[in-house]
Amino acid sequence: MKNNIILIGMPSCGKSVTGVLLAKILNKQYIDVDLMIQARAGKGLQAIINEDGVEAFKKLEEKVMLSIDAQNAVIATGGSGVYYEAAMEHLKRNGVTVYINVPIEDLKKRLRNIKTRGVAMGKGQTIDDLYNMRRPLYEKYADITVVSGNHNSLEDTVEKILEKILSQ
Repeated sequence: MKNNIILIGMPSCGKSVTGVLLAKILNKQYIDVDLMIQARAGKGLQAIINEDGVEAFKKLEEKVMLSIDAQNAVIATGGSGVYYEAAMEHLKRNGVTVYINVPIEDLKKRLRNIKTRGVAMGKGQTIDDLYNMRRPLYEKYADITVVSGNHNSLEDTVEKILEKILSQ
């Protein structure tokens, strides 16, 4: 039985805060891939990108995702986690993947700190570019999609996810 919940979506869609609340409600452990990356590297996400480059960050992110061997967990991936097919398939073997889909306009309002938050993006890339590149991947890996946004509370998003998971 698939007993993990894997959260995917754009940076600032709410994967981390939603994950913590879901884990508490469902009595599951909580795993945050971004925090695991920071622990492995011994520095913050933006420092990894600035000092080692986006490609080094991506290699570390994929390695961390492939290393997860969890049962009964809520796993919040990084926004770029969907770039790694092997890692996503690894997580999906024992989990239901939930795409938290937030409209691009809402993401732009939330992502004011894009240059300091540790987002894996190339020079000259915009939030629109990332969104357009990643959205098909989020849709590809999603077992469940929940639309959220600035008009939804955290509790609304969690409630939608629980309804969809429990109705499977």
